[in-house]
Amino acid sequence: MRVYLFFFLLIFSAAIAQNTPVKRDPYLQNPVKNQPPKNNPDNKIRIINADEIKKDTKYDGNQYFLGNVQLEHQGSILYADEVVFYEEENFVKAIGNTKLQNSDGSVITASEMEYDGNSQKGVARKNVVLTDPKGTVIKTQTMYYDRMANQAYFNTGGTINDGKSITYTKSATYYLSTRVVDLSGDVKIVDNDYTLEGRNVVQNQNTGIVDINGYTVITNNKNPKNRIVTEKGTHNLNTKESFLTKNSKIFYNDKILTGDEIYYNQLTGFGKATGNVTIDDPLEKRYMKGGYGEIFEKKDSAMMTKSPYAVKILEKDSIYFAAEKILSYQRPDSADIKKKKNFLRAFRKARVYKSNTQGRADSIAFNETDGVFHMFRDPILWSGEKQVTGDKIEAYLNTVTENIDSLKVLGNALAISKVDSLTLVDEFNQVKGKLMTVYYEGKDIKEIKVIGNAQAITFADEENKTTKKPERIGITLTSCGIIGAFFEEKKLQIISCSIGATATTYPMSKIEPEKRKFPDFNWNTKDRIRKWQDILVDTPNYEEIKYESADTLFNQAQEIIDKQKAAEEAKKPKRVRR
Repeated sequence: MRVYLFFFLLIFSAAIAQNTPVKRDPYLQNPVKNQPPKNNPDNKIRIINADEIKKDTKYDGNQYFLGNVQLEHQGSILYADEVVFYEEENFVKAIGNTKLQNSDGSVITASEMEYDGNSQKGVARKNVVLTDPKGTVIKTQTMYYDRMANQAYFNTGGTINDGKSITYTKSATYYLSTRVVDLSGDVKIVDNDYTLEGRNVVQNQNTGIVDINGYTVITNNKNPKNRIVTEKGTHNLNTKESFLTKNSKIFYNDKILTGDEIYYNQLTGFGKATGNVTIDDPLEKRYMKGGYGEIFEKKDSAMMTKSPYAVKILEKDSIYFAAEKILSYQRPDSADIKKKKNFLRAFRKARVYKSNTQGRADSIAFNETDGVFHMFRDPILWSGEKQVTGDKIEAYLNTVTENIDSLKVLGNALAISKVDSLTLVDEFNQVKGKLMTVYYEGKDIKEIKVIGNAQAITFADEENKTTKKPERIGITLTSCGIIGAFFEEKKLQIISCSIGATATTYPMSKIEPEKRKFPDFNWNTKDRIRKWQDILVDTPNYEEIKYESADTLFNQAQEIIDKQKAAEEAKKPKRVRR
């Protein structure tokens, strides 16, 4: 029995002493096309140095080297404490303090490595560090590298440090020739000022440009509320410039910029967007929309063009603005520099809509904090069936009730109101002067005060004692230094007239049609904004309302006068030439 056991051990030992093929990492098992023939001397791994050379059963009969081992292959040097050399396969396993010094200047260090001289592929394991010639350092636990393609790959999680930023990623492919890193899965890139977190990005170590191909957030480290959100675009880690093309938003100063395409510079705070652009200010409850927009983060201002409009959201109502250009900005409060006031300005063909007040002007400035409107150049403002015009109009919004409290009209002020809004009779009450103040009660105009060359044209009614119904008695022409007028049940009553006052009431049959309106009468129904969507065009261009003539009595009286004159002319003797 002992003899059989002896022969079995002898045969088993002899089998082990023979060279056994190496158990490779799966990455190294696939053959490489057009690999150099094994008998090419230039392709062989060469032993440069080793303190000891051994060959026994430790590595299945394969030769191994101990102490200060150095191997050379195609200009690259491999250092290690111990190397197993599979000479027939042109393959080595390096163990302990391994370092691969490549001919391009890159260096890989690890606890152990495998390297195939035929395919020039290798695997490094445990505390792997790759340093490229320009100082980028990659750390991971397992790295696969390909010297022919000059690229390295890992999927065990790692970091990439270029001296300016650190990248944390689950997997990455690094192309050493171009210094481009393809980062798949969840990625985080952190520098002193910003943090980029996303999926599937490509980072160029030469240019500092990151190509974004998935949901990504770039956050300001000092102010995390300021951030960039996008699904596609590029971001320059050096200049902090971003070019974004899909589902992108810029969060800045508690505001949000969105658009089809966005450019943003985190250093200067300047951004611009094209396409479906929105600049949203949730704290101010206001947003702007248009085809092109710009933001200036450091000045806390923004601009919108290409059919822009803005909406100021109120609890009970909203205010809509439109023009060729709209600006929003903040300025310190003169009473308290620690506080800021918000302003909105609409330039050229400006329009404003509120449910009970609508207006037009060349430009409109709105102090959102105090609720003050300034309308410049040919302003016109409607409220119900009343219209106000002048050289400049100031409107004061009660920020609590959200209604207009009053108006000031400076220069050539003219207020017009339809006598009866339920009919199409051509009858309008009118008040004009140099300076006009208009007071509201609730949502409607209640009182008007005019100072300087004040004039009024009002239709006068009187109750019929028999029918108890109002009857038209005539039109009153009033002129004085100061006029106070009051709207009672939609009718205009002159309640005061002082300083050189004159007032004359003419029967309807005795006042010419041209005296029933001021020369600058300008009742406008074509351009009037009747719904908020009307602000989206220069003018809704409504068909002008055709009013029925109110000249019946005058025409009848004039006809009688004309007949009387004709009769008198007929009675006069006619001269006959003899």
